[in-house]
Amino acid sequence: MSRMLNRHDPSTFKTLPLFVEATPDGISYQSLGRPLNFSEMLERRRAVEVSDSQRFAVELANLGVSVRLTLNWQGRDYWVLVRQRRLDRDDVVLKLISGYVPAHELTLPLLTAIQEVAEECLLETPEGWLGGRFGETWLPSPYQDVLHYRETLHFQLSPLSGAARPVQCGNLTLLERPRAYVHLPTASLQLVYDLRLELPKEARQLSLFHVDERLEDGKLVARLDRRRPDLYLIPLQHGRPTAELLTLNKGQLQAASTRGLWLAESFAAQDGWLVRDERIRWKDWLSQQQLNAAAAKPEAAARSAAPKLNAAHLG
Repeated sequence: MSRMLNRHDPSTFKTLPLFVEATPDGISYQSLGRPLNFSEMLERRRAVEVSDSQRFAVELANLGVSVRLTLNWQGRDYWVLVRQRRLDRDDVVLKLISGYVPAHELTLPLLTAIQEVAEECLLETPEGWLGGRFGETWLPSPYQDVLHYRETLHFQLSPLSGAARPVQCGNLTLLERPRAYVHLPTASLQLVYDLRLELPKEARQLSLFHVDERLEDGKLVARLDRRRPDLYLIPLQHGRPTAELLTLNKGQLQAASTRGLWLAESFAAQDGWLVRDERIRWKDWLSQQQLNAAAAKPEAAARSAAPKLNAAHLG
């Protein structure tokens, strides 16, 4: 049975539409018009067309952020993905941790990104849940009223190397240099931050859970469902993804089925500043990355005798 962690009114969320200009050397955005509530933003997220993938000016519905989070666990790196049922697109995908940027954080989208990590990626040990820091800044503990967070242990977030081309908000260059793309089907500008999560050495028997907000009776409700942790790991080898998909429960890695699996658009091909696809099949992404699923060595089998997840868990 799921446990409610948080509940709030979606009408309090406000964001701003954007005017975006791109050249082969960089991309910039600035707010345009009045603030929009959640429903008004979704209404604007309709497909747009851009003729030149490198040079254009376009009005977009919103700014979104994602985090390509690299977790270090027992000496090996993993990308962290979360499962989401996207009601606005009527699909189920694995995606990066992500969220909409509110109006007051438009000039500092990194703040939204690290808050999304705190809200969506929950790390449990037998002694309690782990909070985190980004540099000298403590991440929020959004569910501290209902979950016990450990006082003496925390994880550490740090930025990895940024994208080659700069992103500007007005005249301000975003120092972390996130990867940027315009997602044409949803008329949105998306920023992808590359962050690393280091665990304390004392963190053992770790379990990972994804918490996502859903609309229930007009309220946004965050629930923890232990039966469906919904957080997945792609092992890296020499910084490159492999063709495996794993979960981590009580310190044990387990192989997850990839049958019928789709990944969100951030994994799809990018043409200049543009991404045209809504999603990409797992097997097509493997081909795009030149990865051979048959040749993958499932490390989970060597570390855990737990059964594979049913593909239905992935939608």
